[in-house]
Amino acid sequence: MGRKKKPINLVVLEGNPGKRKIPNTPQPPSEMPDPPKHLDAYGLEEWDRIAHGLNVMGVLSQVDQSALAAYCMAYSRWRTAEEEMQKRVEKGGALAGLVDKTAAGNIIQNCLVGIANKAAADMVRYAAEFGMTPSARARLGVGAEKPKSKFEGLISVKK
Repeated sequence: MGRKKKPINLVVLEGNPGKRKIPNTPQPPSEMPDPPKHLDAYGLEEWDRIAHGLNVMGVLSQVDQSALAAYCMAYSRWRTAEEEMQKRVEKGGALAGLVDKTAAGNIIQNCLVGIANKAAADMVRYAAEFGMTPSARARLGVGAEKPKSKFEGLISVKK
């Protein structure tokens, strides 16, 4: 199957160690896409938190609106499920948010655990597409300082 092709903007940010020709780099969009109307309050909150930064980096444009909306919806599902589990924990103890009892008396996993796990996995998958995970940032070298050379400071240059 092979590795997914990286977006051109991410390749430019990362550098070109292989010295291969990079296709024409699209210019970052001047305007940020609007959030879709179907996002709930948590989804809109997450959109507002990250959309501007992605747009400035040049990895968010109008055509990416649906992918970012999917990330925001997964975030909303995850947060809602986690909050509901926390409410159950506060009412019934540490395990109340994780397990349920069937009518027959059997203990089963609370369905909210599955919802939270699936939403979290979806969030990480979408976040990686936009360069929002630690491993994606490490590949880009974002925020990392270059190590100093062992020869730095040996020769001083005066102007």
